[in-house]
Amino acid sequence: MNTYPVSMSRNLAFTSKKNSMQNQASIIASSLSELGTLSANDVPKIMSMIQDVNLTRIIITDSEARILYDTAGTEASIGKYAVFAEIARALDNKDVFYSEFKNRAFMSRQAMPIRYRGTTIGAVYLYDFDTDQASLIENIQSNMMKVSYVICAFSLILAIVFSWVLTKRINHLLSAIKTVREGNYDHVIDVKGKDELAQLGNELNIMAERLKTTDEMRRRFVSDASHELKTPLAAIKLLSDSIVQNEMDTGTIRDFVNDIGREADRLVKITEDLLSISKLEGGKKTEPYRIDMKEVVVKSLQMLNLLAENSGITIHHELDEGCFVLATEDDLHQIVFNLVENAIKYNERGGSVRVRLAKTDEYVLLITEDTGVGIPEDDLPFIFDRFYRVDKARSREAGGSGLGLSIVRDAVLRYGGTVEASSREEGGSRFIVRFPLLKKGADEK
Repeated sequence: MNTYPVSMSRNLAFTSKKNSMQNQASIIASSLSELGTLSANDVPKIMSMIQDVNLTRIIITDSEARILYDTAGTEASIGKYAVFAEIARALDNKDVFYSEFKNRAFMSRQAMPIRYRGTTIGAVYLYDFDTDQASLIENIQSNMMKVSYVICAFSLILAIVFSWVLTKRINHLLSAIKTVREGNYDHVIDVKGKDELAQLGNELNIMAERLKTTDEMRRRFVSDASHELKTPLAAIKLLSDSIVQNEMDTGTIRDFVNDIGREADRLVKITEDLLSISKLEGGKKTEPYRIDMKEVVVKSLQMLNLLAENSGITIHHELDEGCFVLATEDDLHQIVFNLVENAIKYNERGGSVRVRLAKTDEYVLLITEDTGVGIPEDDLPFIFDRFYRVDKARSREAGGSGLGLSIVRDAVLRYGGTVEASSREEGGSRFIVRFPLLKKGADEK
């Protein structure tokens, strides 16, 4: 801000000096050229008629660089040679201008040839030592410097204030992050404003809320898992101790061993379901691909036919063609298998299960209906929660772990689908799964 205005002012002064001195030199040279021949007597007469020449020194020479006129006022210089480079170049028929800003003054020199009928008969040399414009530029520079000092001081104060405010807000965020890191997820970060720091504070609040929810789910999951694992383990321990400590007949021992086997099967089922949930949440995920859901449903029903026959349940199915979705076969199998298995296990002997696979313009629908006892309205919002069971006694009798529907929900949500449950008016339960329809020719990625 200091350099540019002063530099431009100097350039303007140089340009102004050049134009002014060239005009004056041109007037003098034009007036003297009418003489034809320059002499020490004629030149002063012509110069006395030229007015408005306000220069420090004017020198007129003949063609051999002898001084014919000099405003410096020294008579001794008349007739002597002017050894100035500018005059030598002017006599060589060149127009010369030179100016410099030095010692708080503009020192400008202008030399121009005097020509008569194409012949150089002399030279005009003008010299100007100007302190007025130099003083003006120095005043401008001084004032700009003062303004710069004021602006720098003001900027420094603003920088300190902004830095203090910004640092204070950042420290507030860091303190809140440390608090959340220590496990206090209820801590709310209060950052006012609408800038990036305020947005960061809001994001941290959302993250803390999610961490709180995740931590609560983890604690509940660990507690429920420990409880569910403890029950069959305690039963196995009790049964095995009874066999060891008591004298029993072979039939009784066989019954106890069968009971131990059933409890072991429950442990295996719970462990498999826990591994499935772990895989869905954080394990290595297989990239989804285009798959015909009808084929998966058919394979799953074939595996469940024996269970249905042993339970006295009839399975009916209606499967549409062209029900393509973007998923993996393993996950779709888990969804179908768990829903139909629950419909069989929690049904009445002689009942039925109906499986429908249909498609609309946008979705593929998987609907399972059974003729069982249904789900109470109060339990419907919680049936997809882990280890939640409507009838705990019947669930244990059927070998349920309370994780099947949670696995179904997580797998469905993973592929952009939805799942909902309801009770049928005529009795039993209905589950509806929706997947986005992958239309023919669509880009799988």
